Amino acid sequence: MSEPADVPPEFLDRLRPICLGLPESYEEPAWVGTRWRIRKRTFAHVLTVDPDHQIAHARAAELDRPGCVLILRAPGDEIAALVAAGYPFYKPEWGPNVLGMALDDDTDWDELAELLAESYRLLAPKRLAAQVDRAGPPGH
Repeated sequence: MSEPADVPPEFLDRLRPICLGLPESYEEPAWVGTRWRIRKRTFAHVLTVDPDHQIAHARAAELDRPGCVLILRAPGDEIAALVAAGYPFYKPEWGPNVLGMALDDDTDWDELAELLAESYRLLAPKRLAAQVDRAGPPGH
């Protein structure tokens, strides 16, 4: 990785069809990494965290070397259950209903697709969220 916030292309290639498959979602560069939005609300943000550059993210994810993380939204009870299960999930200290997940070779992409759909539903207008409720997560 050449820059601290570079996201491995294989992760972007897996995330794009899921995130862009959600109604009216779009992708844009974030302050670091890439984010997907519905209207002006970010429902997913992926970045590579380097403990020397993104100290708060690295501390929250318990990373001692560069690693890729995804930040999304989830209901509080779901966050508690996932964080209690441990790695790859963690609770960033900023914002309510924010969940962090480390991405690696063992990522469960089916579970991640469901989490991304839930994050989208939490932030999307009701009409758009209802379309995802009927169709399920993209790619399924």
